[in-house]
This record gives sequence, structure tokens and C-alpha cells, in this order.
Amino acid sequence: MLWAAVGFVFLAFLVTLEIVARGYGMHGPIANVSRELIFAPHSGPLLYAGMALMMVVLTWRQRFVAAGAAVGIDVVFWLVRWAAGADMNFGNGALWVLIGCAVLAVTRRTGEDRALLLKGAGLGLLLIGGHKTGDTWLLITSKTRPDVLDPYVAAADHALGDPSWLVGRAMAATDPVSGHVLGAVYGQLPLAAAVFALYQLRHVAVERRFPHHHLVRTFLVIGLLGPAIYMIFPVAGPVFAYGPDGGPWAAADLWPHTLPPIDVPHPLPFDEITPRNCMPSLHTAWATAIFLHSRKGSRPLRYAGTFWLVGTLTATLGFGYHYGADLVAGVVFALTIDAGMRALGRGWDGTATRLVVYGTTVFAALLVAYRWLPMQMAHHPWVFGPLLIALMASVIAVYVRAVRLWDPKSVPAQRPAPVEPPSPARHPDAVRQPDPVQQPDPVRQPDAETQPARTQPEPA
Repeated sequence: MLWAAVGFVFLAFLVTLEIVARGYGMHGPIANVSRELIFAPHSGPLLYAGMALMMVVLTWRQRFVAAGAAVGIDVVFWLVRWAAGADMNFGNGALWVLIGCAVLAVTRRTGEDRALLLKGAGLGLLLIGGHKTGDTWLLITSKTRPDVLDPYVAAADHALGDPSWLVGRAMAATDPVSGHVLGAVYGQLPLAAAVFALYQLRHVAVERRFPHHHLVRTFLVIGLLGPAIYMIFPVAGPVFAYGPDGGPWAAADLWPHTLPPIDVPHPLPFDEITPRNCMPSLHTAWATAIFLHSRKGSRPLRYAGTFWLVGTLTATLGFGYHYGADLVAGVVFALTIDAGMRALGRGWDGTATRLVVYGTTVFAALLVAYRWLPMQMAHHPWVFGPLLIALMASVIAVYVRAVRLWDPKSVPAQRPAPVEPPSPARHPDAVRQPDPVQQPDPVRQPDAETQPARTQPEPA
């Protein structure tokens, strides 16, 4: 019932976005996914990641069949496009296999097998549809929000030491190596999330059920709720508002070599193309979610989760896509959503309610401070900088405490104290008998046979 309700709400949301996008003369998420059945997909790895998520419910034989069918379909499309001189890309086969498995579940499966296969296909389609939904959201923000609030966030970012300018200069000094490595980390974040999710869901085919909480749930909810904050707090990013990518709409060409001046901020008119996708940083939120869900994996997986988090934070700042204030808000946003999804999976209690309310309050306080206190934050960085870090650290501490309470396995095991054996029970009316007096051992007399013969002295 829950999966059906989620699917219905998501479908209604997609239809609404499709209608809004059509009103602005753009393709919505439904049209974009439908086009990729025939035309060259925008992201082939994303489509194969969705198919891989679906295959967690299949047996190994079925997985080989599905993968072979996807590759075969892609080869046919590739040859046709090559002969016709069309755009070349791959991924159509994965999308066809996903939809085919969903149709197979409805027409040829019954009972638990049907439900499990529909959940797997729905999970893969949700990943693809969520990505397309995010793209549509970004286009809508650029059309409906003519002004951006970058001057406010840039002023508030002085409290954190302007990290985007600092990391941007470091990346410029180490380019092109840093640019290629961090560009791959930043661009393939959905693929990395699929890899971590596959590890979490590796036992679904055997157990015939999904775990109560996994990465894909948090990942999708972050992607669905984050763009709504973009509509409330539209920010373009330093490389656009203060850098060369902003063109004539930029306030000045300062990033990353010259810090912006501390002036009274005001809304900045901007173009209708650049997305307002900075506050909060969803890449930071997604990378934080990957880091959180990798903590229970193997040691290489934990190292990979840490690497992806550090690499994503460095890339978001170094490419000029985000301010430091965006990253702080993104971490709080991710922790709050993951706590809510954990509570939905295991059941709500007082700890979950307090954590979600506290995280939401801190997130709202950050947005209010960025919007209404930017000058105070810029003029008193030694006060507001540590305060921002302390607020983020407090949410992290509350989250860690709650997770340890919900999942005792995450707490390191302690050696139990030795337990002394209980004394034998006595009857209350029993009279304690005195301990017997221990008699000394009798002195053993030597045997006659072992006694040495006493010799008589011989007469003189």
C-alpha cells in the first residue's frame, strides 16, 4: 500500500511538472524519459544505473539475461544511428529492459513475485525520473525567478572565509589534473550513489524484501524537496554572479582571484537560462547521504564514501558552483531528511521527532541569517563563522546520537564484566551448621617392613 501511494504521488507530481514545463515551452520529465526510448539519451550511465537497481530483485540467471538484452538493444540503436548520422550515445536498451520488466511483472507474475519485481522496476524508474524531475525544476527556477540573492550569500560567506575563492584559486593552480579528477567525481554522483545502493540491496533477491531504509530513498527525497528551496532562495553561484560564466549579467568579474567587496546587498537581476540551484547545495547533501550510508559497508566502501564526500565538497567550491554557506545548509538538509526517512522505515518516536524538528529549525535559521543578517555576518566573522560551524556540528551530534540509539550495532561492542557464580540458595528456616573442625592429619607411623632394622651394638 505504501509503495502504491508513493508511486501515485510521484506520478501526479510528474504530470504537474510536465504541464508547468509545457507552459514555458519546454519538455517536462515525462516527455524527456519517453524521448530516450528512441533518441540518443542524455546520460547513458544513469539509465544503466536504474536498470542495475532493478536487477537486485532478480536471480543471477535473470540478471545476465536482462543485461544481455540491454546491450543487444543498444548495439542495434548504435548501428542505426551510425548509419543515419544521428547523435551517438547509449542507454536506450537499459530503459527498454526496465519498462519491459515492469510490464512482465503486471502480466506474467503474481503474488509476492509481482510485488517484488514491480518494486525493483519502480526503484529504477524513480532514479531516472527523479533526475529528469530535477532538470525540469532547474529550468523552472530560471524562468520564474528573475532575480538572484547571490550578493546576500556572498556577504554572509565572509564569515566562513570565502572558501569558494580560496579553493577556486587552488584548483586554478593545479589544473588540468584537479579539474579532470574532480569533474568526474562531481558529474558521476548519481552513478556513485547507484553503486553504494547496490551494495546495500545485494541481499534483496535472497530475502525477497527490501530493507526498511536505504540510500535510494534519501537520495530521491533530497532531489525532490531541494528544488523547492531554490524557489524560495534563488542563488546562481559565484562563477556566474561574480565570474566569467555570468557574462553581462554578472555583478563583476571577480571570481576566483579577487574577493567581492562588502557592500549592502541587493537582489541581482539575472538571465532566464542559468539555474538558481545553489541554496542548499544538493551535491553536498547527496554526497553526505552517500557518506552516511557507507559507514556500515566494508573498509574499501567506507574509504570510497569518504573520498566522494571530500571530492564533492572540493569540486562544488573549486568550480565556483557554490558558496561555503551553501555547503553548511546542504549538510543540515541531508541529515534532517535522512533522519526522517529512517524514522519512516522503523517507526516514529520522540527521538525522531526531536531530531527532524531541530534540523528543520537550524536549516530555517541558516536561511534567515543569510537573507537578513549578511552584513552583520560579514563585519563579525569571528562570531558568526564559528557559530555556523557549531550549529552544523550540533545537528551532526544529535543525528549520531539518535542513530546509535536506533541501531545499537553501530556502537562499538564493550567487553562484558565478569559475572560471579551465584551462591547456593538456603532455606530460610535452615539452621546454619557449624563448620566441622578440621582435625590435624595423624602422623603416619612407618611400617615395619619399611622401617630400617635397628642394629644392636656388638659387645667389645
